[in-house]
Amino acid sequence: MEEQNKKKRPGKVYLVGAGPGDPGLITVRGKYLLERAEVVVYDYLASPKLLKHVPPTAELIYAGKKGGDKHTHTQEEINQMLVDHALAGKNVVRLKGGDPFIFGRGGEEVQELAAAGVSFEVVPGVTSATAAATYAGIPITHRDYTASVAFLTGHEDPTKEDSTINWENIATGAGTIVIYMGIKNLPIIVEKLIRYGRDPKTPVAVVRWASTPEQQSVVGTLETITEVVREAGIKPPSLVIVGEVVKLRETINWFEKRPLFGKRIVVTRTREQASELIAGLEEAGADCYEYPTIQIEPTDSYEILDSELERLREYHWILFTSINGVRYFFKRLFAKGMDARDLKGPSIAVVGRSTADTLFEYGVNADLIPSTFTSEGLAESLLDQGVEGRNILIPRASKAREFLPETLRGAGAQVTVAPVYKNVPPQGRKEALRDALEAGRVSMVTFSSSSTVRHFLTMVDAADQEELRRLFKGVRIAAIGPITAKTVTDNGLTVDVQPDVHRIPEMVQAIIESYRQ
Repeated sequence: MEEQNKKKRPGKVYLVGAGPGDPGLITVRGKYLLERAEVVVYDYLASPKLLKHVPPTAELIYAGKKGGDKHTHTQEEINQMLVDHALAGKNVVRLKGGDPFIFGRGGEEVQELAAAGVSFEVVPGVTSATAAATYAGIPITHRDYTASVAFLTGHEDPTKEDSTINWENIATGAGTIVIYMGIKNLPIIVEKLIRYGRDPKTPVAVVRWASTPEQQSVVGTLETITEVVREAGIKPPSLVIVGEVVKLRETINWFEKRPLFGKRIVVTRTREQASELIAGLEEAGADCYEYPTIQIEPTDSYEILDSELERLREYHWILFTSINGVRYFFKRLFAKGMDARDLKGPSIAVVGRSTADTLFEYGVNADLIPSTFTSEGLAESLLDQGVEGRNILIPRASKAREFLPETLRGAGAQVTVAPVYKNVPPQGRKEALRDALEAGRVSMVTFSSSSTVRHFLTMVDAADQEELRRLFKGVRIAAIGPITAKTVTDNGLTVDVQPDVHRIPEMVQAIIESYRQ
């Protein structure tokens, strides 16, 4: 009965401004609604990355309308979809690029909802005009230049007799003029502005894909901008900014000067672990392609670990060689009704600072962190302390390098390796990765472990090393440490970037410095 009542509740439509392209510019309210949506109807200009906030059970409907192309759905069909889903009791998010009420036809959609008696809410978004100007280094108002700005649509044919744009007043009536969707009619728009009194020498900027890693900006004057745009191959979606404020771009162009701007970087870490690397790279201007080459899953059997957990006090050392080793060890520890207090007997060593930080999340401090963050470095640190006759437990992946346990056994230690997780290749997206390499869309590939290298090469599926080198022509490679780097070179490729400290923040910084040089 409760489920039946729930279905009878009226739905609601939320028109949410997605902003200009950068997914980070979504409002807090917009993100909140996406996370609770049951249906999302999204536009061509809304960043696909915003869909990550949507529950997996939600229905996604693409309603993109792209200039010059056949529309996926007519405006009338979109209006009806919103009404139908709301009347079916669904919470619907209509995700629109920019702001819904600024040349976004949001007003028309709301009128249809109101006529159908559907409850709705409108959430403003960062409009493309202000974003394009800001991300191009152009303040659309400035007290030394102008205190007025006008927003126009360039989609309307300026030659038609019943134009709703008063060109005679607009041309000189606003200090800054921002024109949406004006590329197709740019020659006519420019002619109108000059005819009605705007100085032909007035600076003009055209910005394409504003606020995204693909942003492209060109500058000219009213009398030259049409030719500048043609030579640069600028196409929609683009905005045109007319006014003296364009001159300020020379000194305050910040977005396109970020060190990794325009670089397309493949991140091969697991989805769960990629966030720190992606955040660091994108903050520096990179466009990150997520191609996780490994998927972390629980081991097939915890028989060995379960047995050893019962005699933890007999161990002198527990060694953690990865973040995943820590997480899956504690997951099993908790499942057995135990907690961090049961680790008070053995000393604990980790392979590096990141693993130590993860260990600390569980309330445990590492007793030993080697100066070199590798298995070799960890082995050397333990050998310096003496391991003969010591009982050592290593919770790790089911398949991993045997260097550490073999070295310790060779020094007289009693070593037990307990699998706690396994690395498996993820399914799908092989074709997309291959296509990106073939088309030369990749600037760099990052590897954070030997496993990511091996699985990546499996995904690429090159016939031989010659084909592999061809696919990687012009592609730089970053490896987090020497072991990962060796796996790369063993497969006939070259490592271009390797940080001195084998952690993600240092890897990001090393990538930035390599491009600066």
